[in-house]
Amino acid sequence: QVQLVESGGGLVQAKNSLRLSCAASGRTFNNDAMGWFRQTPGKERDFVAASTYAGGSTTYADSVRGRFIISRDNGKSTMYLQMNSLEPEDTGVYYCAASTDEACTYRACRAASLYNYWGQGTQVTVAS
Repeated sequence: QVQLVESGGGLVQAKNSLRLSCAASGRTFNNDAMGWFRQTPGKERDFVAASTYAGGSTTYADSVRGRFIISRDNGKSTMYLQMNSLEPEDTGVYYCAASTDEACTYRACRAASLYNYWGQGTQVTVAS
């Protein structure tokens, strides 16, 4: 069974940091592009950050660039999102996702429609 499991969410005060993890199992994701998305009630799932399979290409949403860092340890089949200088606007459910689409092989993809594996999400709440 293919699984992506997020962890590391929680309640944090503004300006502090959190690190999210996404553990993959059931298949080898090492060759897949992977990304992070977040969603708040009543809104669509928004792109946060993405990485190609080897991490050679990364991309970030404008709202998080310079504060968040995406990384992956393919040996551990785990992806991370280091979130620094958190703001209340960063509150939401964070999802990790994997893409087998060839379009994402050498260039990190932002479109949720290109991702075909999803985790269940982890809640991040940033208090002001």
